[in-house]
Amino acid sequence: MDTSKTMPYSVVSEFEGTVLKSEDLFSYFMLLAFDASGLTRFTVLLSLWPVITLLDVFGHKNAALKLMIFVATVGLRLPEIEAVGKAVLPSFYMDDVSMDTWRVFSSCKKKVVVTSMPRVMVEWFAREHLGADEVIGTDLIVNRFGFVTGLIRETDVDQSVLSRVAKFFADRRPHLGLGRPTKTISTTFLSLCEVQIQGPVPTNDQQLKLQPPKPVIFHDGRLVKRPTPATALLILLWFPVGFVLATIRLVVFILPVWALPYVIEILGCRVIVKGNVPKAGNSGGVLFVCNHRNMIDPVMISYALGRAIPAVRISTLSRFYDIMSPVPTVQFTRNRDVDAQMMKHELSKGDLVVCPEGTIGCQPFVLRFSAMFAELTDRIVPVAMNCRVGFFKHRVRSCVLDLIFLYMNPRPAYEVTFLDQLPIEETCSAGKSPHDVANHVQKIVADTLGFECSNLARKDKYNLLSLETKVVCVT
Repeated sequence: MDTSKTMPYSVVSEFEGTVLKSEDLFSYFMLLAFDASGLTRFTVLLSLWPVITLLDVFGHKNAALKLMIFVATVGLRLPEIEAVGKAVLPSFYMDDVSMDTWRVFSSCKKKVVVTSMPRVMVEWFAREHLGADEVIGTDLIVNRFGFVTGLIRETDVDQSVLSRVAKFFADRRPHLGLGRPTKTISTTFLSLCEVQIQGPVPTNDQQLKLQPPKPVIFHDGRLVKRPTPATALLILLWFPVGFVLATIRLVVFILPVWALPYVIEILGCRVIVKGNVPKAGNSGGVLFVCNHRNMIDPVMISYALGRAIPAVRISTLSRFYDIMSPVPTVQFTRNRDVDAQMMKHELSKGDLVVCPEGTIGCQPFVLRFSAMFAELTDRIVPVAMNCRVGFFKHRVRSCVLDLIFLYMNPRPAYEVTFLDQLPIEETCSAGKSPHDVANHVQKIVADTLGFECSNLARKDKYNLLSLETKVVCVT
């Protein structure tokens, strides 16, 4: 089918099963249940999976959809669902995007995404990362107290979508419709389109050049993998064991740094140290500059060095963290002059660890480094940090639980790579600007990890995720 003539104008594409390779809605509602509410709602929704599947098999797709929506959303506030749609789901959507569909979709001038999910779950991703002009989905009903009732306004989802697409293109028919092969054209939005494609999208048109969607740089969910029924069941079965293991690990990590090598492997944690590790006694006053992958990055650096190195932290942490951390912490005041003097004082006493990103990052990107560290010393050792976990990772907004979730992973692996100390000619002492030094360190850390550098910074993350700038994190 020759679709080249339709490309310059408009396309209407189904989201699940077309823009996304998977037709599975269940796992996305599971993500919403877990991150917006917690384990109880997650468990209830999983227990209803057989019922949802049977309804779908016997042709009651609307009923199955409404049941998932009800269990995942009832009692929540709309901003809580919006936060998940903005901060959690996009990363999982991006992993499942069909590049063949994207090749065609992105080449059109006017782009519309259609979904059976509540619009609030898809809209941010579709507009921000896919460049959609309109997102048509179901609408949640909110009561006068501000809580979602779990009900949607639509009685028949397909008919509602059809009428909304017709209204949006009131002046003319959309040129191209992309949808799943399981639906009847006459009862869906595809009937409005001049050209309909059901199933795999043809990609033999040489005029269409593949440009990837806008990447997802910020992510704030706790689950590493998309919770399909099998994965979700495995998580639930592991949870009691993981909680006991996390409790033991919390206690063990109070031990002095020198004692950790004797117990860390027994508890299922692996630490891989690479590069030239600076020796004690020859590195006093060195500033170890690392990217920030999780809350215990400074602990892992101290473990690799075999001695406790103080770490700079930006946000206000509870006394709990001061007690639990085996390394000293230095609190930033957010006054640049005061903080610079504080870091100089600490460096005069010995080594120091700093994470210039100022916030934790989960995606394969290194955020822009704050340049202040480059002004304070020319003894800079970049350190590339990475962490591989099985089930759970941190979130920005609730660090006490984050530490527990992090320690609940069956066999977490930390990778600490010490890079060579910056030569004098690459520091401010040789006339380089602090920003040039910071950008250079950011790049060599990112290159070591195989990550990309981003111009976005900590402030951009908190603005994007609608978080308070006082969010807890160790830096």
